[in-house]
Amino acid sequence: MVAREVVAQRYLGGKGLIALLAVLSAFVPLSTDLYLPALPRMGEYFGVSSALTNLTLVLFFMFFSLGMLFWGPLSDKYGRRRVLLIGLSIYVLASAGCAVSWDIFMLIAFRVLQAVGGSAASAVATAMIKDVYEGRRRESVLSIVQSMVVISPAVAPVLGASLLPIMSWRGLFWVLALIGLISLAGCLLLEETLKTRFKGTVPQAMRRLGAVLRNPGFSSLLLVFSLVSLASLAFIADSSYIYQDVFGLSAQTYSLYFALNAMGMLLGPFLYLYLSRYFTRRSIVVACFGIMALAGLLVAAFGNAGPMFFALALLPATLMGSCVRPAGTFLMLEQQKEDAGAASSLINCFGLVLGSLGMIIVSLAGSDLLLVLGMINVIVGATCAMAWLAICRANLAVSAQ
Repeated sequence: MVAREVVAQRYLGGKGLIALLAVLSAFVPLSTDLYLPALPRMGEYFGVSSALTNLTLVLFFMFFSLGMLFWGPLSDKYGRRRVLLIGLSIYVLASAGCAVSWDIFMLIAFRVLQAVGGSAASAVATAMIKDVYEGRRRESVLSIVQSMVVISPAVAPVLGASLLPIMSWRGLFWVLALIGLISLAGCLLLEETLKTRFKGTVPQAMRRLGAVLRNPGFSSLLLVFSLVSLASLAFIADSSYIYQDVFGLSAQTYSLYFALNAMGMLLGPFLYLYLSRYFTRRSIVVACFGIMALAGLLVAAFGNAGPMFFALALLPATLMGSCVRPAGTFLMLEQQKEDAGAASSLINCFGLVLGSLGMIIVSLAGSDLLLVLGMINVIVGATCAMAWLAICRANLAVSAQ
């Protein structure tokens, strides 16, 4: 298939559109991880327990996931641009509301609204990539955008920690409001990317989620590639405990070790683009899953030998988990000729839900963090490899070969 851009962006241009897509796709980590270093201060300020303060995080994830399932099908009916403008307007106002909240319950309420508004960005961004790009060009743009998505959880807490000495926790929410406002300005310059809209009613548009899930090619790929988020977010959630509590490193030294794995997250999508010039999609994906499982075995067996050994043992799993993302998203989008908004919302929702499950699993690991993290990578890698080969043998998915 010849790659072509369907809609020329008169004001944003090609690079501007890709930059906007990258920011929109990273709304989850920006909205959650940026203020993580401030959580203890917020609890002290309001005089409430950490459990109540953590509701600002837990409920955000919950409503963000639900919101994506709402905005995606809606964008198939009313267009991407209109949904983005409404969602981002809610996000900006809710972020400002968080910044001026005078009690924890008001903050929780505005965080829920912030999640609902911000979920429009993640739900629509992937659909826009399908609207605008085709073939090899689509995979290239997915690689660029997803490198931003996977690196944001690593960068956002560091940015938040660096801002706290010069501003209060309220200032971090003003920063989020500013990010939302800049994104909103970009969307005002955006020209609609959807060419053919869904003609049914809103309830009928929502029911398209079920129609997409009933596509065996899409649903099988969705389960396989969403599992990767379980392993990647499990590491992100527990990395500080492993390096600081298990290995006894300082926060500064921890950040250096974490940067090594973060580089794997960043470079993975570009490694896929390079490998795809010489190898088939099928062989790249199965190799990535196999290496994930082997790296998990190394972590489980020898990870406690020292921080450098742990970092180097986990690096291949981190790199491979990031490497398969462009292929997975591309293939899932290929299964649907229409309903790109519904498909996009399901892709992002499932990844977020299974990623959250990974965070819960490692939080229950107790003192066996290294063993549990290693086994998560073993199980995810082996399960995904077997499921992927089964999908290919059964010819369930278009372009999977």
